[in-house]
Amino acid sequence: MEDSGKSSLHVESSAAEGGHFKLPVDSEQKATEFWLFSFAKPHMQAFHLSWFSFFCCFVSTFAAPPLLPVIRDNLNLTTTDIGNAGIASVSGAVFARVAMGTACDLVGPRLASASLTLLTAPAVYFTSVINSASSYLLVRFFTGFSLASFVSTQFWMSSMFSPPVVGVANGIAGGWGNLGGGATQLIMPLVYDLIHHIGSTSFTAWRIAFFIPGFMQTVSAIAVLALGQDLPNGNYRKLEKAGDKHKDSFRKVFYHGVTNYRGWILALTYGYCFGVELTIDNIIAEYFYDKFNVNLRTAGIIAASFGMANIISRPGGGLLSDWMSRRHGMRGRLWSLWVVQITGGVLCIVMGRMNNLGASIIVMILFSFFVQAACGLTFGVVPFVSRRSLGLISGMTGGGGNVGAVITQLIFFKGSKYSKETGITLMGVMILCCTLPITLIYFPQWGGLFCGPRPKATAEDYYAAEWSEDEKERGYHSASVKFAENSVREGGRKRDSSPAVPADDTPSHA
Repeated sequence: MEDSGKSSLHVESSAAEGGHFKLPVDSEQKATEFWLFSFAKPHMQAFHLSWFSFFCCFVSTFAAPPLLPVIRDNLNLTTTDIGNAGIASVSGAVFARVAMGTACDLVGPRLASASLTLLTAPAVYFTSVINSASSYLLVRFFTGFSLASFVSTQFWMSSMFSPPVVGVANGIAGGWGNLGGGATQLIMPLVYDLIHHIGSTSFTAWRIAFFIPGFMQTVSAIAVLALGQDLPNGNYRKLEKAGDKHKDSFRKVFYHGVTNYRGWILALTYGYCFGVELTIDNIIAEYFYDKFNVNLRTAGIIAASFGMANIISRPGGGLLSDWMSRRHGMRGRLWSLWVVQITGGVLCIVMGRMNNLGASIIVMILFSFFVQAACGLTFGVVPFVSRRSLGLISGMTGGGGNVGAVITQLIFFKGSKYSKETGITLMGVMILCCTLPITLIYFPQWGGLFCGPRPKATAEDYYAAEWSEDEKERGYHSASVKFAENSVREGGRKRDSSPAVPADDTPSHA
């Protein structure tokens, strides 16, 4: 079911269509096709609401760096003050992302996302009245909590889209959200210039400019709350009241999340793809401004090109993950993640050694493609780590990204111990080191980088292990069994090439 105005991007899917849904769905009512330019309820509407809300949060969090040359003069900020505030902007989201993942598991992505976005919006508005280094640090710290909306974005996509297309859905939603990091490098200088030319002084213009990201964030939260839906068949509260969804306990969700070692490895490796991206967002405009003596607008445009690459790089990572899965299963997803992130580390080292403006920009753009694609590839794997604790695993991984950013900025970009170019080079070395543990990820039913699957191991057994015998007798694990049936392609083309279970079929193990 399709018309010309609904899509320009289709991904291989089941032929079945599900009742009242416009998109074809599987036995979990998750969409098996991805119609990029459709707003069909509930799948594509959730996609557009989630990426736009995350985009607005990214704009708010990184609205200050492109105006730093003006802000630092107004507030008399030192290099240490700027470094501390940059660290603060990403450190708050470390625990917020873990909490957001658990909140998604328990109350659903719609309410969790909208609540966080609304609660952090006042910090953006308050930026317009700060008058000291300490107040600058505080507003950046509290605004940074909004980056936890990334977790709800990835959780929401994993709840709406079937395994064959979940990589591209997660990649595009995350990538377009991350575009905010590049867009704000253009938006804030342009808004500042407009207000300044109207007649405001430079020290007043930058303050007024912060009302724009604050307003965007507020509107996006209201839209998610008013128009969003947690699952294809309804919201958490309604489904739980009707008895159509088991209300899980925090203790069991937490236990099955933190005891799955794959989640910890992905948190570490994500710390040196997304964490590096956050670090670059904080330092890149000032780096080009100081090192190559370009003006504020030019530095902003160069910095924006790094973040704007997300329009195709992170989605490209998700698409590559799904493509490799169709041919080589989960092992293909893992291999592509490892190779792409290693390449990003090498390019980061090269970037730090560049002394020519043009060459530095070219290497930076290449680096942005690989490091951001690695982010998309990471969340092509995350949905398969755990079903019962999907939100917590997503939160752990997302939080790992912020931890990586905090550690990197503390070690290499705080104070004057290292020049920025040396810090960038050493950051590349860290990427290489922290990508190696991907070799340890192993799924008994699908295998790992160097080892094949364990004989007779099944996806049903892997996911059912998260439920007790009593819970299985009550049927609480049925969604996990359906997901296992729909993940059959992760075994690779040689093991099974059958499609996802259509909506009108019943999984054989349910």
